[in-house]
Amino acid sequence: MGRRGVRFTHCYANGPECSPTRTALLTGRYQQRVGGLECAIGVGNVGRYDEAVWLQKRGELGLPDSELTLPKVFKKWGYKTACFGKWHLGYLDKFLPRRHGFDEYFGILGGNADYFTHREENGQLTLYRNEKPEDRRGYLTDLFAEEAIAWLKKQVDNRFFLYLPFTAPHTPIQDPDEFDPKTGKAPWKKNDRRTYAKMVERMDARIGDVLAQLRAMGQESNTIVVFLSDNGADPNGDNGPWRGRKGTLWEGGIRVPCLMQWPARLPQGKTVSQVAITMDFMPMLMRAAGVTAGAATFDGMDLLPIIRGQMPETPRKLFWRYKRGDVVRKAARDGNLKLVIDPQGEELHDLSVDEREQKNLLPARAREAEALKRALAAWEKEVQAPRLRDYRPGAA
Repeated sequence: MGRRGVRFTHCYANGPECSPTRTALLTGRYQQRVGGLECAIGVGNVGRYDEAVWLQKRGELGLPDSELTLPKVFKKWGYKTACFGKWHLGYLDKFLPRRHGFDEYFGILGGNADYFTHREENGQLTLYRNEKPEDRRGYLTDLFAEEAIAWLKKQVDNRFFLYLPFTAPHTPIQDPDEFDPKTGKAPWKKNDRRTYAKMVERMDARIGDVLAQLRAMGQESNTIVVFLSDNGADPNGDNGPWRGRKGTLWEGGIRVPCLMQWPARLPQGKTVSQVAITMDFMPMLMRAAGVTAGAATFDGMDLLPIIRGQMPETPRKLFWRYKRGDVVRKAARDGNLKLVIDPQGEELHDLSVDEREQKNLLPARAREAEALKRALAAWEKEVQAPRLRDYRPGAA
């Protein structure tokens, strides 16, 4: 994909965990506008911070179907739509994929599951086809790819939007070739780099199979394919040279790989240093397909003119906020300056010369840090979620 398309070197996830970034991807907006999805939904539909707990007790923890989503837009314009893979935007029926514009769904509802038994740590079967659980054999990465390929074979004469969110290489770390028929699964190998690599290699191979199907259909040249991650690696992976990991707002927690190919319309083998973020892809894909959504507005930015060289790269002002338990982390990037507010303290870095975030510019540049803090506070006020209007800290 890198050779046939564009590689982004400064792409960010909207959050340092699964659910928040997926919310931003499908809505084109900051996930804070939805409310309750600023960290990953816990196993079995558990809220992991105050507002999320409050929503869960009211049966409201998930992405409301009142939200405008990418598949809804494409479906309205005559596209066939499908999602095969990890959902993680709500367990209840009213939050499931077909309520958000997908014609078909097959995948796990939560954040992770055993790759062979398809059950969460609490033993719950979480593999679903549309709104019903489905118990079947197979390694999740293979099952998702095979479903996607089978669906693509039926779309030869259709316009289509396919969302293929693999779980790999999320925990549990399981070798795709170590299935034990006696136990019905494979060993969990925490911090096993060799097994982790095999999981990534299997995902890579299956992505290749999907691209091969597009090629066989004669659709590869005019199909936009985007590969990106929802957060940085956890301790099983390696975010080097970046500081931090999944769950933090250092570069290692939110800076992610991103590839985009569209052979008929985009440069091939190009590297783009323009700052990008997950929520950019909704307005970008809509612009590329020539579809609109009435008066809807997005926080994301259409980067296609920059990718094509029709416009110069432009500085961005971006914000992050992450909540889990009692921990609140915040960050703001304006041009090359990045402020991180962490429980361990505040730091300011100039990413143009310090991408590894090793040299704290505070207190020497306190005035610039204060300006970023004011901008961050204004952003927090502006993105308050309407459905949290009645929430009060400490409320049950």
